[in-house]
Amino acid sequence: MANILKLGIVGNGRIAKRFASEAKYVDGVLLQSIFGRNEEHIKSFCNDYGLINYYTNYEKFLDSVDAVYVATPHKTHYDFAKKAILAKKHVLCEKPMVLTKNEAEELYDLAEYNSVILQEAIKTAYAPGFSELINVAKSGIIGEIKDISATFTKLVLDKNLREYDKSAGGGCCTELGTYPLCPIVKLFGTDYKNLRFACFTDSETHVDYYTKINIEYKNSMATATVGIGVKKEGDMVIAGTLGYIYVPAPWWKTEYFEIRHENVSDVQKFYKKFEGDGLRYELSEFLCAINTHKNSCLFTKQESIFVAEIMEHFINYRDKITD
Repeated sequence: MANILKLGIVGNGRIAKRFASEAKYVDGVLLQSIFGRNEEHIKSFCNDYGLINYYTNYEKFLDSVDAVYVATPHKTHYDFAKKAILAKKHVLCEKPMVLTKNEAEELYDLAEYNSVILQEAIKTAYAPGFSELINVAKSGIIGEIKDISATFTKLVLDKNLREYDKSAGGGCCTELGTYPLCPIVKLFGTDYKNLRFACFTDSETHVDYYTKINIEYKNSMATATVGIGVKKEGDMVIAGTLGYIYVPAPWWKTEYFEIRHENVSDVQKFYKKFEGDGLRYELSEFLCAINTHKNSCLFTKQESIFVAEIMEHFINYRDKITD
């Protein structure tokens, strides 16, 4: 047991339950404890998923674990992550990790100072199919990449859910935007020239239910489209000077993609299995980072800060048009 990572879960919502189910596929991890405000709910979670303890006191919870997985609403991530880092606990934090650039930079600096791993939990970035996709795109096989268009939408019709709660950081951009921003920053980097948004907002909740993020770079451009109130084909196209890569829906669970050229019969096909719900990949990479004392290169500090910066700009834009 000396080499087993004792992991605690912060929160008991939908993603926490999926994570607990996926964790059993990762060797070297013991789900030790859960923290939450509602004792009845976390006790039930503890029994359902075989955890050892549950806590309503965060400091006592932190004392029981080596690392935490933060799975609470977006706006609470910063406080929970910071307290854990200051207690010298490794942190795997759901996306978006935070909603401002300054908060992201502060947390990564604190993690480095306290010699702990801080990792943003975006499952796509750590999946083997997506990693292969990025490597193939960077190989030059489609020439110089000039454009990326990636879409992720899901219909959330119940406006009582977190996705429509502005006070909790709700809206489709904060909920889903990290996914299409991931391939954009992996292939084009963080040094963009111009950033523009367009969105539809709900008249009752004032959150965005359909958003386009347009990012211009020196020699390329990208569009990220997300929605919780509009449904669209969830595919991705990476366009180059010699051809393009097409990834069918759901591209964020990358299992299959094609390289296509001017000659429509000239198609190369790639397959890679996406196991389960995919959360096992981020946890496995987190464990590897802890064991090697080295942050993951699959989604870096700089890329995570980039996402937080885009989120901050969008929230400022959305609040201006809804005030």
